[in-house]
Amino acid sequence: MAPRLNFSDWWGKDKQRGTPVIVKMENPNFSIVEIDGPDAAFKPIEKSRGKNAKQVTWVLLLKANQAVGCVAWLATILWSLIGTIKNRLILRKGVSLASEKLGKSNLLFRIIKVCLGVSLVMLAFEVIAYFKGWNYFQNPNLYMPHTSDVLGLFHIIYVVWLDFRADYIAPSVQKLSTFCTVLFLIQSLDRLVLCLGCFYIKCKKIKPRIEGDPFKSDDLEGSNNSYYPMVLVQIPMCNEKEVYEMSISAVCQLDWPKDRLLIQILDDSDNECIQDLIKSEVAKWNQKGVNIIYRHRLVRTGYKAGNLKSAMSCDYVKDYEFVAIFDADFQPTPDFLKQTVPHFKDNPELGLVQTRWEFVNKDENLLTRLQNINLCFHFEVEQQVNGVFLNFFGFNGTAGIWRIKALEESGGWLERTTVEDMDIAVRAHLNGWKFIYLNDVRVLCEVPESFEAYRKQQHRWHSGPMQLFRVCLPAIVSSKISIWKKANLILLFFLLRKLILPFYSFTLFCVVLPLTMFIPEAELPFWVVCYIPILMTLLNILPAPKSIPFIAPYLLFENTMSVTKFNAMVSGLFQLGSSYEWVVTKKAGRSSESDLLAAAEKDLKAFGAPQISRGASESELSELNRLNKQKDETSTPVKKSNKIYRKELALAFLLLTASARSLLSAHGLHFYFLLFQGVTFLLVGLDLIGEQIS
Repeated sequence: MAPRLNFSDWWGKDKQRGTPVIVKMENPNFSIVEIDGPDAAFKPIEKSRGKNAKQVTWVLLLKANQAVGCVAWLATILWSLIGTIKNRLILRKGVSLASEKLGKSNLLFRIIKVCLGVSLVMLAFEVIAYFKGWNYFQNPNLYMPHTSDVLGLFHIIYVVWLDFRADYIAPSVQKLSTFCTVLFLIQSLDRLVLCLGCFYIKCKKIKPRIEGDPFKSDDLEGSNNSYYPMVLVQIPMCNEKEVYEMSISAVCQLDWPKDRLLIQILDDSDNECIQDLIKSEVAKWNQKGVNIIYRHRLVRTGYKAGNLKSAMSCDYVKDYEFVAIFDADFQPTPDFLKQTVPHFKDNPELGLVQTRWEFVNKDENLLTRLQNINLCFHFEVEQQVNGVFLNFFGFNGTAGIWRIKALEESGGWLERTTVEDMDIAVRAHLNGWKFIYLNDVRVLCEVPESFEAYRKQQHRWHSGPMQLFRVCLPAIVSSKISIWKKANLILLFFLLRKLILPFYSFTLFCVVLPLTMFIPEAELPFWVVCYIPILMTLLNILPAPKSIPFIAPYLLFENTMSVTKFNAMVSGLFQLGSSYEWVVTKKAGRSSESDLLAAAEKDLKAFGAPQISRGASESELSELNRLNKQKDETSTPVKKSNKIYRKELALAFLLLTASARSLLSAHGLHFYFLLFQGVTFLLVGLDLIGEQIS
C-alpha cells in the first residue's frame, strides 16, 4: 500500500525556523478583534467600524494619484492633438489637401460649411439666452414667453425664432427623423435575419461538400490527368510593383497538372520599368516549366473589365473549361484548385465558386483592424447565408472560379460600370446559373493601410452598384426568374444594402441628430442613438470575436465613413463624373509569415550573403531588417504626405457645435455621442487613422 501523506498534520506542527525576534512598538495604533471560532475571521467586518486617520489619508492619496495620472494622460493626448492640428491645419507641415474628384464633393462641402455657419449662429443665440436666464432650457415644453415678459430687441428675436422653429422647421425635421428611423429598423431587421441564418448554418453544419474522390480514375490503366479539367488562371494587374512577385509565385505553385493549366499575367501597367520587372518574373517561371504567358494591352480601355475581356478573346481560351481570377495582391495556397474545381463536377448548373479572403496585414494599424471587422461579417454572414439559401451573391472580383460557359452565356465582361464583378454575377443569376461560397477555403491578400486608399476603394465599391442598378433594372424586371428572386435583387440586394444603408447612416447620425439638438421640438428616440446601434455593432463584430475591444471605434468610424459612402452612392445613382473613375488600390506588399523567410533567402542570395538558418528567429529577423535597410538605401525615395479631408473636418466642427448645444440643454447621452463622433471626424479629417507619414 502506498504511504499516506497527511499534509494537514504537517501544517499543524509548530516548527520554529530562524532566530526569534521581538518587536516593541511605542504608541501602537491597532484594533483587536475577538475570534470565537475558526470561521469567525472570515466573517464580514461590521460597517460601523471606521478607518483610522492614517488609512483614510493613504486612500485619499492613492485616489488623488490615480486622478492626477488620468488627467495627465488626457492632457498629453489633448496636447498632441492640438499640436497635430497646428501642424496640419495652420502650418501645413507635410500635408496636402485630399483630391476632391469624388462626385460633387465641392457642392457637399459647401452645404456642410453653410450648415456649420448656421449652427454656430444658433449656438451663439442659445448661449446668450442661457446666460440671460430664460427658462427654455430648464423646461423645453414651456411655450413662448408672454408679451409682458419681453425685454429688449434680442429677446423679441429669440421669441420669434422659437415660434418659427416650432411651427415650420420642427415638423419637417421630425418627419425626416421618423423616416430615417424606419429605414434604420428595416436594415437592422435584415442584418438580424442574416445573423440568424448564419447561426442556423453553424448549428446544422451546412456547407458545400465534395462526395468521394473527384480525381479518382475508374480505369486503372488510364491517366489521371484526363480527370483534371482544363483551368485558365488570370492575374490582372496595373502598376502593382509591390505585390506582383508574390502573386505570380503563389499561382505558379498551384498543385495541378502543368499540361492542364495556363496562367495569364494581364499587365495594364503604363510604367515601362514595372513592365520589365513583370516580364522578367514571368520568364523566370517559364524556364521552370510553368505554362505562363505575359499579355500587355496597347489600348488600355475599360479598366479591369476591359483587361479581362481582352484576355478572354484569345483563341486558345476555347480549350479551357474554367477560369480562376486573382487580383495582384492575392496569394492562393497550392491546393486551391483541388479544393474548388471538384464542386463543378456533376453540377452543370453551377457557374461560380467563390472563396473567402484572409488578410495578412489585418493587425497593422487601427484602420486595418476595423476593415477586418467589416469584411469578416461580409464573408462569414452575408456571402455564406446568400450562398446557402439563395445560391446567389455578388462576385468579389477575385479568389473565385467561373465556368467559362457561364461567362459566355451571360455576355462576358462588360465595361459599362466600375463593378464588373457584380455586373457579371447579376447577369449570370438572371440566366439561371447558381453560385456556391466556400468559407473554409481562404486566400491571403491585403487591406488598404492608408485612409486615402481605403476612401477611394469605398467610393468605387458604393458608386458602382448604383450605376449597375440603373443599367440592370429593366433586365431584372423582364427576366424569366421567379418573382421572389426579382424582389430579392431589387429590394434587398440593391435598394436596402446598397442605397438605403449609406443614406440613413449619413442622414440619421450626421444630419438629423445634430438638427434635433438645435430644434428640440423634433426628438430622436434614445434607443435609436444608443441601443440599436450597439446591438447592430455587436452583430457585426461577432464573426471577428478578437475585435470586440474595438466595438466603440468601429461604431464611430462607420458613421464617419458614411460621408464617403453617401457621396459615392449619390454620384453613382445620378451618373456623375466620378462614378466612372477607377483608382487602383495602393498595396503595401505584405507577405504572409511563411513567405518572409523565402523572400529573405532570395534577397540574401542576391547580395551574396549566406543563407538564413530557419532555427533562430531573432537572427533571421535581424538579417531581414538589414536587407530592408540596404534596399532602402539603394532605392529612390518616394515623397509622401498626409492628407487633409475638408468634408470630414467641417462635419467634425458641426458635430462638436451640436454637442455644445446638447450640453446646454442637459442631453447627457446625446452630448457624449456627438462629442466622440465629432472627435472621430476630426481624427479622420486630419488623416490620423491608418498609415502615418512623418
